[in-house]
Amino acid sequence: MIKLIALTVLIQVVCLIGPSNAFAFYSDPALMSARSSSGIFQFRGNPTHTFYGTGPITKKVPKVLWKYPEVAMGSTSSAYGKSKHWAGTGWTGQPGIWKRSDGITEVIVGAYDKAVHFIDFNTGKDTRPKFLTGDIIKGSVSIDPDGYPLLYFGSRDNYFRILALDRVTMPYDTWESDDLLWSMHAYDVSPTIWNNDWDANPSIINDILFEGGENSWFFIYKLNRSYQKGMVSVKPKRLVAMKGWTSELLKLVGDRMISIENSPAIYKDRVYFANGGGRIVGLDISDVENKVAPIVFDFWAGDDIDGSIVIDDEGMLYVPIEYEPKRSKTLKRKLEVGQIIKLNPYNKDNPLVWGRNLVPAGKENKDAGVWATPALGKKDPHTNKQYLYVPTQTGEFLALDTDDGRTVWQDRIGWHSWSSPNIVQDEKGVDHLLVATCSGTIRNYNLADPKSPKLLWKFRLKSKACIESTPAIWEGKIIVGARDGFIYAIGEDK
Repeated sequence: MIKLIALTVLIQVVCLIGPSNAFAFYSDPALMSARSSSGIFQFRGNPTHTFYGTGPITKKVPKVLWKYPEVAMGSTSSAYGKSKHWAGTGWTGQPGIWKRSDGITEVIVGAYDKAVHFIDFNTGKDTRPKFLTGDIIKGSVSIDPDGYPLLYFGSRDNYFRILALDRVTMPYDTWESDDLLWSMHAYDVSPTIWNNDWDANPSIINDILFEGGENSWFFIYKLNRSYQKGMVSVKPKRLVAMKGWTSELLKLVGDRMISIENSPAIYKDRVYFANGGGRIVGLDISDVENKVAPIVFDFWAGDDIDGSIVIDDEGMLYVPIEYEPKRSKTLKRKLEVGQIIKLNPYNKDNPLVWGRNLVPAGKENKDAGVWATPALGKKDPHTNKQYLYVPTQTGEFLALDTDDGRTVWQDRIGWHSWSSPNIVQDEKGVDHLLVATCSGTIRNYNLADPKSPKLLWKFRLKSKACIESTPAIWEGKIIVGARDGFIYAIGEDK
């Protein structure tokens, strides 16, 4: 059994900020980076979705260091009356990584075999038995960022769960019913207008959990984490349950596909989320513990937003938007706004700073736009320039100037690019941009000149299986699942 995990000094410092500034922590990139330095606790590392992992990334073409499990993972799942076989991991599927108090660095990932898997980072062997759910898991898991041994995740079986990680610690142990501390059913609220899955990855800040569901509701809970008789405990109390749709939005889009699948983004005293109807919402959470969270930003982009919002250090929002021609009623709006946009949420009159139309000419009847979450590079201290790296559904990989959205560089990486890119350093501190593709390839670009990435190497899985999941990169090792049924550790064979 894992001993109690002490809260870090960093968390003690955060708590000293006080209730009135409980979320101000998330306006300081340096503090966020320090908080993330001991693990990848959620999708894209932090609530602004700007932490990508740690290097040093190899300059040589890497190798497969381990492959998990021995037999391919997969299962049959049904949605909208149709059944199909799902193998491996998919969108978003980024593993979580943390160092346990017993010294084991553990990879935790949900998969299409209807289970959460616990894997030794160094060996690729099971660290605990898999935790079974009633259906597939598509989204990323969250590990508690404050040192509590807690795991947060959702499944297509309708449930969002909180699992204790201080009871079952060995591969031969058995999960018991009381290890599942809490669950929320998609139909605990009413009415729901779309699906029952939980693709969105929750953010946890100072004992507050933020999460959206495919039922199109957005939730905020006070977790009330503690230890009872030496074991971790939670007593969640709902603070906010908000409908993600309005009657006006339903009329605008002409359908009910208004799920919340992107992960909430947080900056200072605001949380942002977007939904399948193209609505982008910001809530003021400065008084959320008193169940007060008014809407302070509301923008309509015209089409489905599944990729997560990225926030820069000035609070500007970068939003990836899909283009689905079947929604012809919203065609004018989505072509006007674009499929990658920058918003100033503090400008009520004209928040759209710029938008880029990424629908190829003559291809307006084909799916296009952005399903992945873009990567935001560092700001150059000399030129003040910053670049956004964006993979598209049609297979382009773009570097955009964040000032005006113009393309400064592009490459062709292949259709169906859903995996979100990452930026990590090599041993000399030079940034590298990595992106996985649906041809089973991982591409590594040197960012010595951030406006002109140079391809350094390409690595391809032997199976050539599509990689839809976002990799977790830790200590230079790339951990990622593919649609062939396996999870891989890829890196330099030292």
